[in-house]
Parts: sequence; structure tokens; C-alpha cells
Amino acid sequence: MTSRRTFLTSATAASLSLSALPLLGQQAKKFRVALIGSGWWGMNLLREAMASGRTQVVALCDVDANVLENSIEDVKTESGDVPKGYKDYRELLAEAKPEIVIIATPDHWHALQTIACCQAGAHVLVEKPTGHTINESKAMVKAAKDSGVVVQVGLHRRIGPHHVEAMEFLKSGKIGKVGMVRLFAASKGGPETPKPNSKVPDGMDWDMWCGPAPMRPFNSKMHPGGWRSFLDYANGTMGDWGIHWLDQVLWWSGEKGPKTVFCTGGRPIFGPPVLNDQEQTTDVPDHQVATFEFENFTAVWEHRKFAENNNEKHKIGAYFYGEKGVLHIGWRDGWTFYPVNPKEPPAHGEHQLQEPDGHNIALLWADLIQAIETGSKPVADIEIGHRSSCLPMLGMLSWKLGRSIRWDAEKEEIIGDPEASQLLSRPYRAPWVYPV
Repeated sequence: MTSRRTFLTSATAASLSLSALPLLGQQAKKFRVALIGSGWWGMNLLREAMASGRTQVVALCDVDANVLENSIEDVKTESGDVPKGYKDYRELLAEAKPEIVIIATPDHWHALQTIACCQAGAHVLVEKPTGHTINESKAMVKAAKDSGVVVQVGLHRRIGPHHVEAMEFLKSGKIGKVGMVRLFAASKGGPETPKPNSKVPDGMDWDMWCGPAPMRPFNSKMHPGGWRSFLDYANGTMGDWGIHWLDQVLWWSGEKGPKTVFCTGGRPIFGPPVLNDQEQTTDVPDHQVATFEFENFTAVWEHRKFAENNNEKHKIGAYFYGEKGVLHIGWRDGWTFYPVNPKEPPAHGEHQLQEPDGHNIALLWADLIQAIETGSKPVADIEIGHRSSCLPMLGMLSWKLGRSIRWDAEKEEIIGDPEASQLLSRPYRAPWVYPV
């Protein structure tokens, strides 16, 4: 199998290698950095930021006092910085006055916190997806534009070296005209048993954790980490995993969005969702298939939380089906092109991921710093992140309605379906106010 590394352009290579360096003739400025949501993933992001040597960590925020205390101790040990702890992000912004804020809270908090950071004049690295609903995400774009700050979204595959290589290969025309893209992920699973609700852990503000979203009884299925499988707080596997791969479609095509979306799925394996005062289950689909019709191609997302793809060579990623062959862009298996002509050898590029997590967060952080210092657009700018986040949110909207929807990607409006348009927003729990 031959390796094709020539498709990583010199400009891209320079960006990846030099973006962590200070501008010539300047001292390497250290930015006042804060973290909102200081659990496992938030601390992963912050550790990469600290490792860059460009940070002074001034504040951490979390509604779980135990998590917050442990994270503060970790920062002290690992960097020597002594950040102040906060439960309320608004107090953090008012008192600590960070220059950059990392947001790693559950999806339902991304919009309000990002907008507050923008209004406070702080640059932002916010985890994907941008929002929980499309109009939240649009409000995030507006806030970033109005304030002039840089907002980078956590779409680290936009800068991952093997993704950049694969995209160069794809755009070179070597696979011919692409007519269809298939994006997929699968994992293990089986029937879901309800779990008893429990007392809110000592030191945790559950009301603040739920924030603008509905307040459910506390259940350890949700916290820590499991909230991604609850529709009040996230958009399931398509919103969590699907956005990374759907983003590859917009990156390649340059399109702003699809013309139509139809999504189907359910819980035939997990069973009906349960929510009462005594116990609950998750409520996301255990499988979904979403079809996105673009002007000149079709993209299909599929996932299952049962029956892994053990019979497939590639278990996760994106297939681009072209006239001259099939390009697979994956995760730990890099990228591979399979030509239609059997006499041609496949082309392959190995992954170049940071371990142990298998991501490229250091590159994403370096790109954010470069954008702040040079005035350039980051690779996963808020508008890019917003457009890509809309795809899984439109898919979930179609699934909830049980019918296809027509989308005007230019105006960012649903065409001819007032009921569907209502789902572009959702009611907020008082006293929180939905952003405009």
C-alpha cells in the first residue's frame, strides 16, 4: 500500500507547525485563561492549553464542588497557577476577567455561556456542537460578530493531519466526481434497564446544572458524562459523534447546508424511555439513519448503539463514493483510497493523533492562539461550527417530527412547515432567557 503524504500543502504544514509560536519580535504572551465545566474533558482541553506555555489559568468553574476542588488542585500541581473557583460562570467573567475561556459544559449550556463570554470581551474555545437548538447557535454567531472576539469550536478533525491530508486528496479530484457520502458509527449495547433516581450529591448545585433546560430528578445515568443520551441536554449520538463526520461533508463541499433532511430511527433494542419520580432511562434513539440531500450529492448518517461493525474493515468514519473509487476517512485507521481500477494500488495515510485520547487538541489550541494574535479566522470558526452543528440538529428535528423537512441554507429557515420551524428554538426554564 503506497503512502500519499504529498497532499498536505506547505501552507497547511506551516500552519500546523508554527501556529504555537509567538509572532516574530514579540515575547510569548501568556493569556489569562478560564475553564467553565472542569470535568474530565474540560481538564483535557485545559491541559493541552497549559502545555502550550501560553496560559495563566486564573479561574475554573463547575457546579460540582468536588470536581471543582480536584481540578483546582490539578492545575496547581501541573502548572503552578492558582486559579480561583466559581460555581456561577457570570461571577467568573465579572471578577476574573479572562482573555480566553474554554467551555466544556453539557450542550444545553453552550449558547448562554459563549454569548456571555463574547459580551465580556473574552475569546472562546467551545466544545461541539455549538448549541442544543439551531436558533441558539445562530445567536452565538451573532454575539461573536458583534463583539469581534475569536470563537473556535471543538471540531479538532478540521486540523488533524490525516484529515487534512485526506481532504487534500479528495479535493485534488483523484477520486472523480462524488455522488454520495456515507457517515457511520456503531458501538455495543442491549436492552436498557431503568436506574433509580438518587439524592443530589453533596456539594452539587443540580438546579444550576440543569440551567435553562428542564429539571429532571437527579440520576447518575446523567452525571457525570451520560447527559449526551438525554434529549433535554443533548442530541444523542448524531449530535455528539455525527457532527465530526458531517462537518467533513461541509469542509469538502463548501456547501452551507442541505436542501432536504429526513431522519428515522427509534429504540427497538433499548426499549421505551422511562422517566418518573422513582427511576429513568436515557431517551435518545438507539439507532438512526439521516439522509441529507445536497445540490449535487447525497450524504447519509447512520449509527447504532448495538451490533458493532465487526464485519467491516472500517468501523467508523466517512466514505466518499466517487467515479474513480472510494475514499474512507477514519479515526485511528487514518485514510484510505480504494480505486475502481483493480490494477491501481490503494493509497493510504496513517493517523497522526495525540495519545492517549486520539485527538488533535494541541493543534486546535495553537490555531486559536494564532487567530487571536494575527486576526486570522480559526480553522473551526464559530460560523463553520454553527453550519456543521445545524446538520445533526436538523436531523433530530426531522426525527422528532417523523417527516422530511426542506431547508433554506442561505436564509437558515425551514421552508413551508410552521410546526417544524417552532422546533428551531425551545422554551427555557425561568429565570433563563432564550438568546436572540
